[in-house]
Amino acid sequence: MPDFLVISAELAWPLAVLLAWLAGEFIHRWTRLPRISVYGLVGFLCAQAFPDLFTTEGNSPVTLLANVAFGLILFELGYRVNLNWLRINPWVALSGLVEAFGTFAVVYLIANLWGLPSMTALLLASLAMSTSPAGVLRVINEQRSSGQVTERVLHLVAINCVLAVLSFKVIVGFWVFQTSGSLTQAISHSLIELVASALLGAIFGMVVPAVLRHLGTLARDGTVAFALVVVILVAITHAADLSPVLATLAFGLTARHRRVTFTSTERNFGAIGELMTVLLFVFAVSTLSWNNVLFGGGLALVLLLARFVVKAASVAAFAHAGGIPWRKGLLTGVALSPMSVFVVLLLEQTKYAGIVLVDELAAVAAMTLFMEVIGPIFTQRALIMARETAKE
Repeated sequence: MPDFLVISAELAWPLAVLLAWLAGEFIHRWTRLPRISVYGLVGFLCAQAFPDLFTTEGNSPVTLLANVAFGLILFELGYRVNLNWLRINPWVALSGLVEAFGTFAVVYLIANLWGLPSMTALLLASLAMSTSPAGVLRVINEQRSSGQVTERVLHLVAINCVLAVLSFKVIVGFWVFQTSGSLTQAISHSLIELVASALLGAIFGMVVPAVLRHLGTLARDGTVAFALVVVILVAITHAADLSPVLATLAFGLTARHRRVTFTSTERNFGAIGELMTVLLFVFAVSTLSWNNVLFGGGLALVLLLARFVVKAASVAAFAHAGGIPWRKGLLTGVALSPMSVFVVLLLEQTKYAGIVLVDELAAVAAMTLFMEVIGPIFTQRALIMARETAKE
């Protein structure tokens, strides 16, 4: 390869991140649209314009950084989930179960009617259950949102993530082992992986706060310690073929309930967290193929509409029982629209394990691109209509 091309390839990612950040700042200032919608669009356009410069391998530094960025977001999400509240108000958890499994059933039915193979339809349905914690949490932090809708959205996102990972891993496990004819082996392999991931995160969530308390430097070093442990946790889960999603989520959840304070000024892990977020959203859509987006566009629009209706209607149906007006319940369901980054990284992890599902799931590419751009806008509008955002 000529020297100038090598230099261009080395500079491609830093320049794309810089361009995405600048575009996000300017467009947000002019239109008040979420910055992350712009990050993803810029990343996709750069990857399509220069595809050779944005190819990544499973062990590339960019891939590792993207997974660390996602781990930091999942830790923060887990840290903001209050299990005691879910016990006091079980209707929130019940609405999460209904909207997640309702989405699974409707998407599977539509995909089957569309003529897709049963296994492909199951994978689509499991991915459609999810809501991207990266998209939702970034909008909440950007808007400085707080209130009933905001808290419900965060808890429902966590429920969606766990259920989506569980169902996706079990279905992929069956896909891999179906040739052996052992359904028990397929499911048990996936469940052991998931339990080990959650257990690993929970252990870190108990040990790290205890160490910080012993050192007595929590107020000064807590954020740095959590960030470093997330990096280590992501590295361990990738090396051991475990789920970094469940591990980092369990880490944050356990650390919260060990009564460790993670102050509001340190949300999103400061400036470094902001930078990692830009890289994450640029990376996520750079993995998409324009051909897959075009090929799966029609089905994607139908599935996204069905997903939107099911989630919004399901959460609204349990609103009164959960203690809020139906209007706020509906807005909570609307705010669950983003799904892009979560889906991309889940598929990337299967690809690194030798399972290539991207071509099988062309509709996912289109769904990811659409929801990368418009999903955060729905979340932002829902929070504003609920009057839970800070005034400019």
